[in-house]
Amino acid sequence: MAASVLLGSAADNTGHSLISGGHGSALTAGTGHHHLPPGHHGLAAPWNRSLDRALEEAAATGSLNLSGRKLKEFPPGAANHDLTDTTRADLSRNRLPELPVEVCLFVSLESLNLYQNCLRSLPESLVHLQALTCLNISRNQLSVLPPVVCSLPLKVLIACNNKLVSLPEELGQLRHLSELDVSCNEIQTLPSQVAQLEALRDLNIRRNHLVRLPPELSELPLVRLDFSCNKVTQIPVCFRRLNQLQSIICMKGKVHIFKFLNLEASKSSSELPEFDRRPLNYNHW
Repeated sequence: MAASVLLGSAADNTGHSLISGGHGSALTAGTGHHHLPPGHHGLAAPWNRSLDRALEEAAATGSLNLSGRKLKEFPPGAANHDLTDTTRADLSRNRLPELPVEVCLFVSLESLNLYQNCLRSLPESLVHLQALTCLNISRNQLSVLPPVVCSLPLKVLIACNNKLVSLPEELGQLRHLSELDVSCNEIQTLPSQVAQLEALRDLNIRRNHLVRLPPELSELPLVRLDFSCNKVTQIPVCFRRLNQLQSIICMKGKVHIFKFLNLEASKSSSELPEFDRRPLNYNHW
Protein backbone atom coordinates (compact mmCIF):
# COMPACT_ATOMS: atom_id res chain seq x y z
CA MET A 1 0.00 0.00 0.00
CA ALA A 2 1.29 3.45 -0.92
CA ALA A 3 0.59 4.71 2.58
CA SER A 4 3.23 2.44 4.04
CA VAL A 5 5.92 5.00 3.20
CA LEU A 6 4.65 7.06 6.14
CA LEU A 7 4.83 4.32 8.72
CA GLY A 8 7.47 4.19 11.43
CA SER A 9 9.57 1.65 9.58
CA ALA A 10 9.76 3.90 6.55
CA ALA A 11 10.69 6.85 8.73
CA ASP A 12 13.45 4.79 10.34
CA ASN A 13 14.99 3.97 6.97
CA THR A 14 15.11 7.54 5.76
CA GLY A 15 16.41 8.77 9.10
CA HIS A 16 19.20 6.22 9.19
CA SER A 17 20.58 7.27 5.83
CA LEU A 18 20.97 10.80 7.08
CA ILE A 19 22.63 9.94 10.35
CA SER A 20 25.10 7.51 8.88
CA GLY A 21 27.06 10.32 7.31
CA GLY A 22 29.55 10.41 10.18
CA HIS A 23 27.59 11.32 13.30
CA GLY A 24 30.16 9.81 15.66
CA SER A 25 33.18 11.27 13.89
CA ALA A 26 31.48 14.66 13.76
CA LEU A 27 31.28 14.82 17.53
CA THR A 28 34.88 13.67 17.92
CA ALA A 29 36.17 16.25 15.46
CA GLY A 30 34.10 18.98 17.06
CA THR A 31 35.51 18.40 20.53
CA GLY A 32 39.09 17.35 19.87
CA HIS A 33 40.74 20.73 19.12
CA HIS A 34 44.09 19.18 18.30
CA HIS A 35 42.49 17.76 15.14
CA LEU A 36 41.37 21.18 13.87
CA PRO A 37 43.43 23.10 11.33
CA PRO A 38 45.05 26.37 12.44
CA GLY A 39 42.65 29.27 12.70
CA HIS A 40 39.62 26.96 12.86
CA HIS A 41 37.45 27.60 15.91
CA GLY A 42 35.21 24.56 15.57
CA LEU A 43 32.06 26.56 14.83
CA ALA A 44 31.15 24.76 11.61
CA ALA A 45 30.97 21.21 12.96
CA PRO A 46 30.35 18.41 10.47
CA TRP A 47 26.93 17.90 12.08
CA ASN A 48 25.95 21.47 11.11
CA ARG A 49 27.42 21.08 7.65
CA SER A 50 25.34 17.93 7.22
CA LEU A 51 22.24 19.88 8.22
CA ASP A 52 23.12 22.60 5.75
CA ARG A 53 23.49 20.02 3.01
CA ALA A 54 20.05 18.63 3.84
CA LEU A 55 18.55 22.11 3.53
CA GLU A 56 20.36 22.74 0.25
CA GLU A 57 19.07 19.46 -1.11
CA ALA A 58 15.54 20.32 -0.03
CA ALA A 59 15.70 23.65 -1.84
CA ALA A 60 16.83 21.84 -4.99
CA THR A 61 14.49 18.82 -4.89
CA GLY A 62 11.44 19.88 -2.87
CA SER A 63 12.02 17.00 -0.42
CA LEU A 64 13.11 17.96 3.10
CA ASN A 65 14.60 15.16 5.21
CA LEU A 66 15.53 16.12 8.76
CA SER A 67 14.78 12.75 10.34
CA GLY A 68 16.67 11.58 13.42
CA ARG A 69 18.57 14.78 14.24
CA LYS A 70 17.36 15.34 17.82
CA LEU A 71 15.91 18.68 16.79
CA LYS A 72 13.93 20.67 19.36
CA GLU A 73 13.16 23.46 16.91
CA PHE A 74 13.24 24.10 13.19
CA PRO A 75 16.84 24.80 12.08
CA PRO A 76 17.47 28.58 12.13
CA GLY A 77 19.69 28.11 9.08
CA ALA A 78 16.60 27.19 7.04
CA ALA A 79 15.95 30.91 6.65
CA ASN A 80 18.92 31.03 4.27
CA HIS A 81 17.27 28.57 1.87
CA ASP A 82 14.20 28.84 -0.33
CA LEU A 83 11.98 26.00 0.88
CA THR A 84 8.69 27.41 -0.36
CA ASP A 85 8.29 24.66 -2.97
CA THR A 86 8.77 21.80 -0.49
CA THR A 87 6.34 18.96 -1.24
CA ARG A 88 7.63 16.35 1.22
CA ALA A 89 8.89 16.95 4.76
CA ASP A 90 10.25 14.25 7.05
CA LEU A 91 10.79 15.53 10.59
CA SER A 92 10.42 12.12 12.21
CA ARG A 93 12.45 10.90 15.21
CA ASN A 94 13.26 14.29 16.64
CA ARG A 95 12.33 16.07 19.88
CA LEU A 96 10.00 18.72 18.59
CA PRO A 97 7.56 19.88 21.32
CA GLU A 98 5.34 21.56 18.71
CA LEU A 99 4.95 21.75 14.96
CA PRO A 100 7.30 24.49 13.71
CA VAL A 101 5.42 27.45 12.26
CA GLU A 102 7.81 27.40 9.32
CA VAL A 103 6.38 24.06 8.18
CA CYS A 104 2.88 25.48 8.06
CA LEU A 105 4.11 27.96 5.44
CA PHE A 106 4.98 25.17 2.99
CA VAL A 107 1.75 25.59 1.05
CA SER A 108 2.81 23.02 -1.57
CA LEU A 109 3.40 20.32 1.05
CA GLU A 110 1.85 16.96 0.11
CA SER A 111 3.42 14.65 2.71
CA LEU A 112 4.37 15.44 6.31
CA ASN A 113 6.02 12.91 8.63
CA LEU A 114 6.12 13.84 12.33
CA TYR A 115 6.54 10.30 13.65
CA GLN A 116 8.15 10.02 17.12
CA ASN A 117 8.42 13.55 18.38
CA CYS A 118 7.08 15.19 21.55
CA LEU A 119 4.00 16.89 20.11
CA ARG A 120 1.19 17.58 22.58
CA SER A 121 -0.97 19.61 20.23
CA LEU A 122 -1.29 20.71 16.61
CA PRO A 123 -1.65 24.37 15.57
CA GLU A 124 -4.57 25.96 13.74
CA SER A 125 -2.05 27.14 11.14
CA LEU A 126 -2.17 23.61 9.70
CA VAL A 127 -5.13 24.93 7.71
CA HIS A 128 -2.67 26.52 5.27
CA LEU A 129 -1.50 23.10 4.07
CA GLN A 130 -4.27 22.60 1.54
CA ALA A 131 -2.17 20.31 -0.66
CA LEU A 132 -1.42 17.85 2.16
CA THR A 133 -2.58 14.31 1.41
CA CYS A 134 -0.42 12.22 3.80
CA LEU A 135 0.05 13.03 7.48
CA ASN A 136 1.89 10.87 10.00
CA ILE A 137 1.63 12.07 13.61
CA SER A 138 2.20 8.68 15.25
CA ARG A 139 4.20 8.15 18.45
CA ASN A 140 3.63 11.57 19.93
CA GLN A 141 1.74 12.74 23.02
CA LEU A 142 -1.46 13.99 21.42
CA SER A 143 -4.61 13.67 23.53
CA VAL A 144 -6.81 15.47 21.01
CA LEU A 145 -7.07 15.35 17.24
CA PRO A 146 -8.02 18.96 16.44
CA PRO A 147 -10.79 19.65 13.90
CA VAL A 148 -8.31 21.58 11.74
CA VAL A 149 -6.80 18.24 10.67
CA CYS A 150 -10.18 17.36 9.16
CA SER A 151 -10.09 20.45 6.95
CA LEU A 152 -7.15 19.05 4.97
CA PRO A 153 -7.45 16.99 1.75
CA LEU A 154 -5.91 13.94 3.44
CA LYS A 155 -5.84 10.50 1.84
CA VAL A 156 -3.72 8.93 4.59
CA LEU A 157 -3.84 9.77 8.30
CA ILE A 158 -1.58 7.86 10.70
CA ALA A 159 -2.17 8.84 14.33
CA CYS A 160 -1.34 5.62 16.18
CA ASN A 161 0.49 5.44 19.53
CA ASN A 162 -0.76 8.68 21.01
CA LYS A 163 -3.12 9.40 23.90
CA LEU A 164 -6.28 10.10 21.92
CA VAL A 165 -9.49 9.43 23.85
CA SER A 166 -11.88 10.36 21.04
CA LEU A 167 -12.08 11.44 17.41
CA PRO A 168 -13.74 14.71 16.36
CA GLU A 169 -17.15 14.77 14.69
CA GLU A 170 -15.50 16.72 11.89
CA LEU A 171 -13.77 13.48 10.88
CA GLY A 172 -16.55 13.00 8.32
CA GLN A 173 -15.17 15.91 6.30
CA LEU A 174 -12.23 13.76 5.16
CA ARG A 175 -14.07 12.53 2.05
CA HIS A 176 -10.84 11.50 0.26
CA LEU A 177 -9.37 9.55 3.19
CA SER A 178 -8.48 5.99 2.17
CA GLU A 179 -6.38 4.93 5.18
CA LEU A 180 -6.95 5.75 8.84
CA ASP A 181 -4.75 4.33 11.59
CA VAL A 182 -5.64 5.36 15.14
CA SER A 183 -4.44 2.15 16.78
CA CYS A 184 -2.81 2.08 20.23
CA ASN A 185 -4.71 5.00 21.69
CA GLU A 186 -7.39 5.30 24.38
CA ILE A 187 -10.42 5.84 22.14
CA GLN A 188 -13.70 4.75 23.73
CA THR A 189 -16.16 5.41 20.90
CA LEU A 190 -16.10 6.19 17.19
CA PRO A 191 -18.27 9.08 15.97
CA SER A 192 -21.20 8.19 13.70
CA GLN A 193 -19.71 10.60 11.14
CA VAL A 194 -17.24 7.85 10.27
CA ALA A 195 -19.91 6.71 7.80
CA GLN A 196 -19.14 9.79 5.70
CA LEU A 197 -15.62 8.57 4.93
CA GLU A 198 -16.78 7.32 1.56
CA ALA A 199 -13.25 6.52 0.27
CA LEU A 200 -12.01 4.67 3.38
CA ARG A 201 -10.52 1.26 2.56
CA ASP A 202 -8.15 0.60 5.45
CA LEU A 203 -9.21 1.18 9.07
CA ASN A 204 -6.97 0.26 12.00
CA ILE A 205 -8.55 0.80 15.43
CA ARG A 206 -6.72 -1.97 17.29
CA ARG A 207 -5.67 -1.64 20.93
CA ASN A 208 -8.11 1.03 22.07
CA HIS A 209 -10.92 1.01 24.65
CA LEU A 210 -13.81 0.36 22.26
CA VAL A 211 -16.71 -1.70 23.60
CA ARG A 212 -18.85 -1.53 20.46
CA LEU A 213 -18.44 -1.01 16.75
CA PRO A 214 -20.77 1.54 15.14
CA PRO A 215 -23.14 0.02 12.55
CA GLU A 216 -22.18 2.92 10.27
CA LEU A 217 -18.91 1.11 9.48
CA SER A 218 -20.91 -1.29 7.33
CA GLU A 219 -21.54 1.53 4.86
CA LEU A 220 -17.85 1.96 4.04
CA PRO A 221 -15.91 0.37 1.15
CA LEU A 222 -13.49 -1.24 3.61
CA VAL A 223 -10.92 -3.73 2.34
CA ARG A 224 -9.10 -4.11 5.66
CA LEU A 225 -10.42 -3.72 9.21
CA ASP A 226 -8.48 -4.35 12.42
CA PHE A 227 -10.34 -3.98 15.70
CA SER A 228 -8.31 -6.48 17.73
CA CYS A 229 -7.33 -5.85 21.36
CA ASN A 230 -10.45 -3.87 22.27
CA LYS A 231 -13.38 -4.72 24.53
CA VAL A 232 -15.81 -5.49 21.72
CA THR A 233 -18.08 -8.41 22.60
CA GLN A 234 -20.66 -8.11 19.84
CA ILE A 235 -20.43 -7.38 16.13
CA PRO A 236 -23.34 -5.71 14.30
CA VAL A 237 -25.08 -8.14 11.94
CA CYS A 238 -25.06 -5.45 9.26
CA PHE A 239 -21.29 -5.99 8.93
CA ARG A 240 -22.09 -8.84 6.52
CA ARG A 241 -22.69 -6.08 3.96
CA LEU A 242 -18.95 -5.35 3.88
CA ASN A 243 -18.63 -7.25 0.63
CA GLN A 244 -15.29 -5.69 -0.36
CA LEU A 245 -13.59 -6.73 2.86
CA GLN A 246 -10.52 -8.91 2.30
CA SER A 247 -9.00 -8.87 5.77
CA ILE A 248 -10.67 -8.57 9.15
CA ILE A 249 -8.57 -8.91 12.27
CA CYS A 250 -10.24 -9.50 15.60
CA MET A 251 -9.55 -11.30 18.86
CA LYS A 252 -7.47 -14.45 18.66
CA GLY A 253 -9.59 -17.60 18.44
CA LYS A 254 -12.70 -15.80 17.17
CA VAL A 255 -15.05 -17.92 15.02
CA HIS A 256 -15.45 -17.14 11.36
CA ILE A 257 -17.12 -13.75 11.66
CA PHE A 258 -19.12 -13.67 8.48
CA LYS A 259 -20.42 -17.17 8.92
CA PHE A 260 -21.52 -16.14 12.38
CA LEU A 261 -23.14 -12.93 11.13
CA ASN A 262 -25.05 -14.76 8.42
CA LEU A 263 -26.29 -17.28 10.93
CA GLU A 264 -27.41 -14.47 13.22
CA ALA A 265 -29.18 -12.77 10.33
CA SER A 266 -30.90 -16.01 9.35
CA LYS A 267 -32.65 -16.07 12.71
CA SER A 268 -34.73 -13.13 11.57
CA SER A 269 -34.90 -14.06 7.88
CA SER A 270 -35.31 -17.65 6.72
CA GLU A 271 -34.95 -16.63 3.07
CA LEU A 272 -31.54 -15.01 2.87
CA PRO A 273 -30.24 -14.38 -0.67
CA GLU A 274 -27.37 -16.69 -1.62
CA PHE A 275 -25.02 -13.66 -1.75
CA ASP A 276 -25.72 -12.92 1.90
CA ARG A 277 -24.99 -16.50 2.86
CA ARG A 278 -21.53 -16.45 1.24
CA PRO A 279 -18.83 -15.95 3.93
CA LEU A 280 -15.93 -13.62 3.19
CA ASN A 281 -12.26 -14.38 3.72
CA TYR A 282 -10.47 -12.85 6.70
CA ASN A 283 -7.37 -13.31 8.80
CA HIS A 284 -8.03 -14.20 12.38
CA TRP A 285 -5.34 -13.27 14.82
